[in-house]
Amino acid sequence: MNSEKSTQLLPPADHFSVLLSPTPRGARLARLLATDWMRDRDLPHRVAEAAEHLVAELATNAATHGRLPGRDFRLVLLARGTTFRIEVTDTRGGDLPHRQRPTPDAESGRGLLLVEALADRWGVKLGPVPRKTVWAELDLPPV
Repeated sequence: MNSEKSTQLLPPADHFSVLLSPTPRGARLARLLATDWMRDRDLPHRVAEAAEHLVAELATNAATHGRLPGRDFRLVLLARGTTFRIEVTDTRGGDLPHRQRPTPDAESGRGLLLVEALADRWGVKLGPVPRKTVWAELDLPPV
């Protein structure tokens, strides 16, 4: 007999998780799904707008820099108390994201500067091997 044990840490309404293909289409879908999920929860406009940009940037980074053929990335959204957390996990754990100051004429390279500007807190968590999770948090107003 096959028995499955499941532990749910958060009510479904406060947690969203999805696996997406590490492609531009997967990154775009991450942003669209996050926008719909936040709209359904009636998050404050300031938070939802910043979160939409954060999801777009983190998902694009996962699809561009964290991509390994045949391995998806995961988007997780968590609303707990006065914190809204975005997590994007990819399967290229050895490549840590780094901030760089691009030249004025560069067409890319500003993503983590944008994350730093929009998020109240952000960071990187390694593991389990070969994964890494880049996360960003936004403060929610008290209810």
